[in-house]
Amino acid sequence: MRAATESIADTLRRRGLAAPARLLLDAHRPLRPLLAETSVFLSPVLRPLLGRRYRAVQDLLEHDAAYDQLIDSLDDAEHR
Repeated sequence: MRAATESIADTLRRRGLAAPARLLLDAHRPLRPLLAETSVFLSPVLRPLLGRRYRAVQDLLEHDAAYDQLIDSLDDAEHR
């Protein structure tokens, strides 16, 4: 799971979206369980769009630890 969060964080950093992503993650933390259920419902649409990254995104939404790891990875990027 750590590798997936690092991969997502690295992609966000390369695109210059680390800070906005960090803000959105904090703002949507209370909605995380609902977003996880919605992503399962929309999986027939999301799987072709996200490809193999779908599973990583789903894990982020389902598990608090993965969500926190992504936030920590983005914080580390800002302090480098």
